[in-house]
Amino acid sequence: MTPHTAIDPAPNRDTVPVFVIGSGRSGTRTIFKLLSGIEGLEIHHEFCCTHVQPLAALYAMGRIGIDEVTDEMRSLHGAAIDLSDADTWIDCSNKLTWVVEPLLRLHPRARFVNLIRDGRKVANSYFHKLPDEMYDDRSTAILRRWLDAPDGTPKPPPEKKYWWNIPIDGMPFAEEFPDFDQFQRAAYHWVESNRVAAESLAEHVPPDRQLTLRLEDLVSEPSSLEALCDFVGVPCEDSYAEYLKTPQNVIYPMDFGLSDDQRFQFAEIAAPMMRQLGYDIDAKEYTVVY
Repeated sequence: MTPHTAIDPAPNRDTVPVFVIGSGRSGTRTIFKLLSGIEGLEIHHEFCCTHVQPLAALYAMGRIGIDEVTDEMRSLHGAAIDLSDADTWIDCSNKLTWVVEPLLRLHPRARFVNLIRDGRKVANSYFHKLPDEMYDDRSTAILRRWLDAPDGTPKPPPEKKYWWNIPIDGMPFAEEFPDFDQFQRAAYHWVESNRVAAESLAEHVPPDRQLTLRLEDLVSEPSSLEALCDFVGVPCEDSYAEYLKTPQNVIYPMDFGLSDDQRFQFAEIAAPMMRQLGYDIDAKEYTVVY
């Protein structure tokens, strides 16, 4: 008879959670691939996404409260972290941007990496590379119809394309959003995800347990890469810098520039946030080399 290795099923309360948040298209999958396979570290990209994304969207849109979100997250990230035997448990997911406070309720020692990127590149990447997954006209209309009449309309299934936040009365861009096209909705998402991330971290997370990095710096400045590794608690290997020179979450290996109309649309929505994050909206967009 082959002997079995003894497994301790008791919850591991020593595992440190690290949540890598942001707008998406800003490096979360790159970090996932960069840090995968390191001993003592368990890492995921968009863990339980079809559960988390609708939950986070409903919370962000004010349709459910923090207690309900926390209870639901307890059986997702809460259970996964408690049952992990790793020293560090990481989820790289833009979906978590909206639920920082509930995550802290579950794991008060949690640490957060906030990845930011030039919003022109983010909105354009979503628009050109994920047109059927993010804020397409039909899926957005279906979610809007359910929000307006939840009792008489089928709730959208937990599929990515349906669950992107729609601003409700009193929220930023609530009046303008119904007239937005798909590119404008992507720009809105970039603005709001960065606003919510910054405000949530400032209000709820101690400075020593949060790190904000620009993707552009991460791929070009060794000090940013070293800061990330130090924060997560892993050695900073020489190969990491070389790895980051090539884009990783590649759907189409093409760099799309903004049209003149899109530049105008983006500036109307996102100019204040670009300035807040230290980006020059008047500067020429950089080109990604694949």
